[in-house]
Amino acid sequence: MAKVGQVVGCSSSYTKTIPMQLPHLYRELSNQFRQWIQPRDQRHLEGVSEAVAAILQSESACLNHWLPYLSHRKCTARSHHARLNYLLTNPQVDAQTFYAPLLQQLLQAFAGASVRLTLDTSMLWDQFCWIGICFVWGGRSFTLAQIVLEHGSASVAFEVYHPLLEQALSLLPSDCQVSLLADRGFEHGELMQWCNRHAWDWSIRAKSNLSMTLASGHTQSVAQLLPPVEQAYLFPNVTILDGIPCHLATATLPGMQESWAVLSSQPPSLQTFERYGQRFGGIEPHIKDYKSAAFDIIPSHLRDATALTGLFMLLDIATLIALVLGFLLVRCGQRQTLDAHPQRGLSFLQLGLRYLCQLRHLGQPLPPLEPLPRRSPPAACASLSKRDRLNCRIQFSKVTTFPFSS
Repeated sequence: MAKVGQVVGCSSSYTKTIPMQLPHLYRELSNQFRQWIQPRDQRHLEGVSEAVAAILQSESACLNHWLPYLSHRKCTARSHHARLNYLLTNPQVDAQTFYAPLLQQLLQAFAGASVRLTLDTSMLWDQFCWIGICFVWGGRSFTLAQIVLEHGSASVAFEVYHPLLEQALSLLPSDCQVSLLADRGFEHGELMQWCNRHAWDWSIRAKSNLSMTLASGHTQSVAQLLPPVEQAYLFPNVTILDGIPCHLATATLPGMQESWAVLSSQPPSLQTFERYGQRFGGIEPHIKDYKSAAFDIIPSHLRDATALTGLFMLLDIATLIALVLGFLLVRCGQRQTLDAHPQRGLSFLQLGLRYLCQLRHLGQPLPPLEPLPRRSPPAACASLSKRDRLNCRIQFSKVTTFPFSS
């Protein structure tokens, strides 16, 4: 019998007799990735596969939490950290090489479809700004293109995020009918002109001090065009920002902290608010998954914009895999084995993470990753009250469409 404090089975002769096995998930991810990802150096693919497998199993963006899933390498924790930090900052391990091929594989079914994208920012430690363009699907969203900058504000210039627009454009399947949703920090004429050139529809929330020329020829600020409570105003054919034509819809609802004012490339109607409202259901849970609900990036202790951009790319790959697994679980009718709600109450991401744990526990292989379906499933609802809020119809006591001329 072993004495107290004695380590059993750790002698040098014992460890030499046990061959080191590659972890199943790492091996399975690597094999699937090789179908689409062709890096210059295969060692980079191995590193990405290891890191993504560690993220999925630890459900953490903290490098320290990945260490138990990297134990097949005979490295110290310090050596693992050095290798992972190199992976995150290696210019050859970029989204164009590793994320784009996987994303294009999963978006095949959306050729010619109507899709909605969100453009948003989020601050990290009041020091770094995440900028992302995301694809709205299944009541949530996932990233198309993103970058992290050392920038103390959530407001960024068009020149900063313009490359992300070009990346998103190149990643979408052919003939997509795109509608871009953005908050008032993106009230930029250059963005509207870029969208118009590429035949993208857009809906952007307007700041209250924005001036515009109405169809009547009068110039007023958005603040002067806000309606009373329970009313909506529709202003077709306005001109803003040195001659950009668009439309404006404003509304004030009881209980809201402030009125809505939405600029749009499409003629204004009550559906303008419904379209813009999808931004909240898409981007806010997505950012929450980054920060706390799924991967908990806040305690990662990374304070380098390049490393954070690389880390977000790995999180995006892990998110896509979990999202597909969650959808496959629902499609095969096994959702209720992992989700106790009568109807789907967990996001596809959360279902996928649970499904992966089940596969690991049962020793079953990872199923082949399949393209997402073109038809977006309804959003998850964890309670009947939340479902009622999602399904409720906003009613106005009066809707006024202002005439084309005075």
